[in-house]
Amino acid sequence: MRKVFPRFSMRWAVMGGGMLLVGVAGALAAATVPAAVPAAVPAAVRTVAAESTPGANGVMLPPLAPDDRWAKEMLAFAAEDAAHPPPASPIVFTGSSSIRLWKDLATDYPGLRVMNRGFGGSRVKDLVRHFERVILQYRPRQVVIYSGTNDVNGGVPVDEVVADVRAVVDRIHRELPETRVLFLSLALNPARWAKRDLMLETNAKVRAYLEQDPRNRFLDVNPAMLGPDGLPKPDIFVADRLHMNRKGYELWAPLVRPWLVP
Repeated sequence: MRKVFPRFSMRWAVMGGGMLLVGVAGALAAATVPAAVPAAVPAAVRTVAAESTPGANGVMLPPLAPDDRWAKEMLAFAAEDAAHPPPASPIVFTGSSSIRLWKDLATDYPGLRVMNRGFGGSRVKDLVRHFERVILQYRPRQVVIYSGTNDVNGGVPVDEVVADVRAVVDRIHRELPETRVLFLSLALNPARWAKRDLMLETNAKVRAYLEQDPRNRFLDVNPAMLGPDGLPKPDIFVADRLHMNRKGYELWAPLVRPWLVP
């Protein structure tokens, strides 16, 4: 049942048979939120915010279209924020499934205010589209990005991928001039080994762009992921040979740690 709070304006999204709180104007004295977002993809997102809604730190979030591929994920982030208010000046990890599946992110970096805003299957353009929701509203001290492999694998030209990376990073620096950016290189994996030359070309061009600004860092994760034979280590991937298992994240965690802003 919907609760009405005096002096507060709320916006709800109906998903399946339940409701998610996706926008609040003013400070909430109390709220009813689901204990967990349903794991199953809903048959349809029947109602979403038709207008801009306030997010964290007073940032206005643009409308979500009912047919937006990432509406479910964006609403899940909103529900999580409503249940657990985001920390001040966090380190936001965002990008595609290698970020989303980093389940032990918080325990890998104890003492750091890290947030996982990865959404699997996404491309760099999706970070551009949902910039306010996954980056801007949190006013992060640092943004860690892993994105671009789905783009290259899907046939997006290298120069277009690089242009999309520039669009995200340039906007971060324009709207959050004190925020640092750490970009993790496109990783080489067995499932997409045939695209390795395009991945490496993308890495080289993204690195060249990022190195023009001291607020940026490019971290090449591939040396740690390749064996002495120059091939991806087979024991760091799950069965699809695309996504990493815990052993893979145990390689990433210490690589990334020195570059995080405390």
